[in-house]
Amino acid sequence: MLIVSDVHGAHEALRRVAARGGPLLVLGDLINFIDYRNNDGIIADVAGRDFVEEIVRLRTAGRHAAAGELWRELRENHTRDLRGEFETHAESAYVEVCAALEGVEAYVTYGNVDRPDMLRRMLPPTARFVDGDVVEIEGRTVGFVGGGMASIRAAGEVSEEGIAAKLDALGPVEVLCTHMPPQIEWLARDVIGGYKHSAAVRDYIERHQPAYHFFGDVHQPRALTWRVGATRCHNVGYFRATGRPFRFEQG
Repeated sequence: MLIVSDVHGAHEALRRVAARGGPLLVLGDLINFIDYRNNDGIIADVAGRDFVEEIVRLRTAGRHAAAGELWRELRENHTRDLRGEFETHAESAYVEVCAALEGVEAYVTYGNVDRPDMLRRMLPPTARFVDGDVVEIEGRTVGFVGGGMASIRAAGEVSEEGIAAKLDALGPVEVLCTHMPPQIEWLARDVIGGYKHSAAVRDYIERHQPAYHFFGDVHQPRALTWRVGATRCHNVGYFRATGRPFRFEQG
């Protein structure tokens, strides 16, 4: 099976990967909200580059509460229908990225910048939306939990309690797939985008010891792989930047 995360609008690269055949796992952030390398994305298109630069500065400094307050001020003080504009841009982005999965056996969960309901609605029939689901793929039980760390009140953000509840409902699996990394410094520290993590994911791994944990979210990690007991944790990479999937070989 092939695994990607953080597509962020790279629909042509996703189409090329999907054309290889076989199961494709997509671990969230399908649309391009903010590209921390150049500040491009939907936010810049709607709210302007100055706003994006300030959001990036705050989040890079770990000041997530301040970034959230900046979002609140933007929504409350702007005379334009910003929510409607964001929704329009998001829908256009999903049209392109979901079309890349047409005819492909795909399993798709969501990340913090995604609109889960919109993503579920726009996926083609061959692609399955998975969140809190266990699926047998190539003879292995694979559990999926979507959502990103609560920060700026984006639609795809989930509380730690919410993540824990979805993980508990999975029970033991051989392969765990999430958008968020576990709360392990070397895996969760993005050298540009700040600290993104889930204690609930770490606790699940320590308790159930799946053979593998695959995730994304951290674009520029300090480490790609880490062992937690018997579990090999692996960041499958920033697909928008690399255009390369992670190939999971049976072993």
